[in-house]
Amino acid sequence: MKPDFLTRRAATLGLAALAVAPPKARRTSIPVFFAGWLTGELAPHLLALTAADTVHHLARRGLRGRGDRAGLALAAVSAAGLGSVIATAQRARGEVESALTDALGPDYAERLAPRPGDLATPWAQIALPFRSHDPQVRRDRDIAYAPGGKRFLLDVFRPREPVRAAPVLLQIHGGAWVIGNKEEQGQPLMRHLARRGWVCVAINYPLAPAHRWPAHIVAAKQALAWIREHIADYGGDPRFVAVTGGSAGGHLAALLALSQNDPALQPGFAEADTSVQACLPHYGVYDIAATTGTADSRYRLESLLARRVFAPDRPPRDHLDDYLAASPLNRVSEEAPPFFVIHGKHDSLVPVAEAREFVQRLREKSREVVAYAELAGAQHAFDVFPSIRSAHVVRGVERFLEHTYRAWADGQELTPASAKNS
Repeated sequence: MKPDFLTRRAATLGLAALAVAPPKARRTSIPVFFAGWLTGELAPHLLALTAADTVHHLARRGLRGRGDRAGLALAAVSAAGLGSVIATAQRARGEVESALTDALGPDYAERLAPRPGDLATPWAQIALPFRSHDPQVRRDRDIAYAPGGKRFLLDVFRPREPVRAAPVLLQIHGGAWVIGNKEEQGQPLMRHLARRGWVCVAINYPLAPAHRWPAHIVAAKQALAWIREHIADYGGDPRFVAVTGGSAGGHLAALLALSQNDPALQPGFAEADTSVQACLPHYGVYDIAATTGTADSRYRLESLLARRVFAPDRPPRDHLDDYLAASPLNRVSEEAPPFFVIHGKHDSLVPVAEAREFVQRLREKSREVVAYAELAGAQHAFDVFPSIRSAHVVRGVERFLEHTYRAWADGQELTPASAKNS
């Protein structure tokens, strides 16, 4: 039976509340994440549905009793809450631009060729967030980058018109190292970059618990080795590869960037070049060994990593070095490539404090630029489909990548803006 008007409006208000102020209790983190994530990124659609349902109900029934009047009041409060969520999402434009200006300097955009509307909200695209077909993008599917079946396949996104020596982006999906596939994440970014002349590669990799660590990072390095050998056949330049990913994919992207050419993670292909020229992790996991001592990192280590991702006969108390070697937080060095770290303040699954600590350590040691955008109101996985927030993030990532690529092409070493001004 269809819920009545009052129930529908109460549910909408509850969703808006979870997006505006998600509770912090760990036992509710997953349902809070799902509710807050979908509401936060689909707030314009939910607001339109609320308005349409309210107008339809009033036109059909009018205000017949307390329930209808209460429902109308809840609709008004819900609309205000959703309006606040939309306004907060719009702030991502300024937050991303501020991060780029702080890291690259106030004149960084002058070195790019901005296109009309780059900073505008693409409402037409946002209105249909789950549309996948893009006539400007060609997608080559299910290419094997290593033996082993479907977990070792990749897709290549490239412009419909042929390109030569285009810069390359490697996308690594998330899913707590135990679920996920290449079709589920990074789509808005890859399609946008392919329209702008980039070649993008999305990979599967073996999942735990069937495959224990370090199988995940070894596979990512195998994919990178494949790119270096074969991407020119698809119009890409194997000399410039940036890497990105979200959540567990953000962890793998950051570790890939901080363990370049490490023979311990390249069994049987130690001679392959696994360096990357830039890294852009989104809501990543950086404290694998729980060396920060936070309750969240310890809980993740004990409940997920030690039990399901790493070998069960190698607990952290006896094999801490294994966990340290897998931890981007403990791999930071002056050799790190340019980084653009992006995280949401409302992230229920990976607290924002972890990203802050990672960025601080990068800025203390790295010789390259480290940009950091902390997004107000953003949950985990905010970039999975086109939304107000993800659209501004995608365009900011493009500007960072274009700036980094041009500096690389010119043979320049990027210098942090703080050093330029000192």
